[in-house]
Formats: sequence, structure tokens, C-alpha cells
Amino acid sequence: MAVRLPRPRRFDVCIATGGLLGGLLLWGLGLATRPHTEVYVLLPGRWPVLLPLFVMAGCELLRRAAPRTALLTGTAAIVLDTLTQGNLVTILMYTDLMYAAVLYGTPASARRIPRITGLLSVAGIVVPFALWREPEALLIGVVTGIVAFGPAATGLIVRNHRDAAESARLRAEQTALLAEMDRTQAVTAERARMARELHDMVANHLSAIAIHSTAALSLDDPKTSQDALAVIRENSVEGLSEMRRLIGILRDSSGDLEPAAAPTLDGLGSLVEGARANGLDVTLDTGHGEVPAPVELAAYRIVQESLTNALKHASSGRVTVSLTMGAPPMPLRQWGRDGSLVVTVTSPYGDRDAPRAPGSGAGLVGMRERVELLDGTFEAGPEDSPDGKIWVVRATLPVNDTVEGDTA
Repeated sequence: MAVRLPRPRRFDVCIATGGLLGGLLLWGLGLATRPHTEVYVLLPGRWPVLLPLFVMAGCELLRRAAPRTALLTGTAAIVLDTLTQGNLVTILMYTDLMYAAVLYGTPASARRIPRITGLLSVAGIVVPFALWREPEALLIGVVTGIVAFGPAATGLIVRNHRDAAESARLRAEQTALLAEMDRTQAVTAERARMARELHDMVANHLSAIAIHSTAALSLDDPKTSQDALAVIRENSVEGLSEMRRLIGILRDSSGDLEPAAAPTLDGLGSLVEGARANGLDVTLDTGHGEVPAPVELAAYRIVQESLTNALKHASSGRVTVSLTMGAPPMPLRQWGRDGSLVVTVTSPYGDRDAPRAPGSGAGLVGMRERVELLDGTFEAGPEDSPDGKIWVVRATLPVNDTVEGDTA
């Protein structure tokens, strides 16, 4: 089966055609690179010059499709050209074949060809001068370097720049991909944050509405029903307000609307009063000083989530909320932090077959994430007390060296 040669590129066809026409022009004008009287001109006359010219033009068609084959064939043609009176265009096309073999050839060819041509250039300088002891003999190595080593070195330099540009392009694509992944993760994190926001701020009001609506339906007492409806309306209005605020934040893409201010520890009194209005027996004990804004917001969210879960899951009894300043636990103390805010929320555990304690589920995960974001410690679980078994949520938030940021 015959071997099909690869199809030449359009640019290669243009080079081959231009080289052939230029060589024929010089041949028609009778211009040659050496006279027929030279000793090594074994094929004098005008017609032998055309064979290397046509062969070299044919090799130009394969300069990119088969660079190694083109170079080997072109080398044979340039050797044949040295036995004739020579054509300048034939030499120029050979330099292009040498350049293309390094630039478009295999990595092994790109490494070996410059070394081989460099050694041939050095040999072309040393050997003839050692044999003939004439300064003109040095020109053989110089011509070899110009025709062979120069194009090969140029091709190697261009190839290195091309590979560097390709590597830079790949790094840019990888950077863009990583940026897109970061953007996707940021969007996912923001959605999770908004979900926690809805859970923390709206679930409390919806739980109160469900509890009081059940009471209003089950008790045949106009006074109780009226009180329950008042609480339901109050929580509905507050829940709708929070929903409007969160939806406004989600819809705002121009920056024209200002989000509502983040809650602070000064709002714990209102939070506890709302929990009392919903039926919880809550006591608040605050003994903290000035704390950074991230710690303040995280503590508020922890108390809010704990009260919400206490309203939904805890047995009847007193719920205690305590905020005190103290020394941070190990290893935070080893890091040089000498102050921390300790948030403790206790609620009755109760005797249930499958208890669901305050802070469980998504709320527990959200509280733990907030605390870990500030390099604090978090624990939640049942404990024994003189009054019986209780559920304790305890968070220790360092107040020194805290990174300012949004922990909502």
C-alpha cells in the first residue's frame, strides 16, 4: 500500500512557490554562488543547478507536515548543490528547513539538531585550518554556522518562547478555572449563609405562630384565643419584616439598597422578651465588656438559635442565658489570647424516648461554624444538674486578635 504524504500547509506552499520562482529568476539571469573553476565543482554548467533547487522547493512543502523528512532530504540536496555552481535561493530555503525542523519537530529533534550543527560548525573551523593552515579555511566553519547552526538556534529560541507562552496560557486557564470554582463556592457559601439567616430569624417566629395557633384551636377560651392571636399577629409581622429584608438583600445587585444593620448584644434584651412572649421562662445574665463586632454577632446568633430550639424542643422549665468574660481554653491560651466571651445557654432536657435538643440539626452546625470561624471552641450536649438533666450549649469566643469580618 502506497504511503500518502501529508497535505502541505498553505503558507508552506507559498514559501515553496516563492523560493522556486526566485531560484529560477537567479538561474535565468545566470547568477551563481561560485564559478565553475572551483575545485569542488564537479557538475559545472547551468542545468545541474536546477535539480537541488527543485528538490529543496519540494522539501519546503513538508516543512511543517514532516519536518524531519524535509530536513534529511534537504541536506542531501544542499550537498548536491555544493557540487554545482550553486544557487543562493537553494541555500536560503535550506536554512528555512533547518529552522522549521527545530521549531515544528519533536522535542528530541529540537534538542539534538542545534547540538549537531554547533559541533559541525566548530569542526568546520578547526579541521580545515589544521589541514591547510590558511586563514580562509576558517570561512568554511563560519558558513556552516550561518547556514545550519544559526537557523537551528533561532528555531530553538522561538520554540522555547512558544512553549513558555503556551504554559502561560494554560496557567491563565487554570487560574480562570480556579476563580470560577471560588466564585461557585462563594455563591454556595452565601446561599448557605442566607439559609442559616432564614433559619435563625424566621423559624423562631414561625414556631411561635404554630404553637399559639394550636393553642387557639384547642382551647375554647375567648381570652386565651385573643391572646394567642395577638402573639400570632406580632410574630407574623416580625417574620414578614425579616423576610422582606432578606429578599431585599438577595435582589440588590446594584448596591443602591443598604442591608439592615447586623444585630448586636444590646439586642439580647428584646430577643429574650420575644422568647418570653412566646411562652419561654428565660433569664438573662450578661457580664461581658466590649467585644469585637464579629464576636458580638456570633454570640447573638448563638443565643437566638438556642432560644428558637428551646421553644421547639425543650421541656417546660427555666432557660438560662449567660454571657461572661473569662480566660480562653487551651490551645487558645498558648496563642497569647488572654480574654474570651463565654456564651452559655441551658434548657430542660426532659424525659423523651427520642429527644431533640436545642441547637441540634442545621442550627447546631451553623453555631459550630460561627465559633470555628473565630477560632473558638463549641460544645453542646446533655449534662446533669441538681434540678435534673439539662441541655447545655456553650461557646467560647476569643475577643483578642479576632479578624474583623462578616460572620452572619
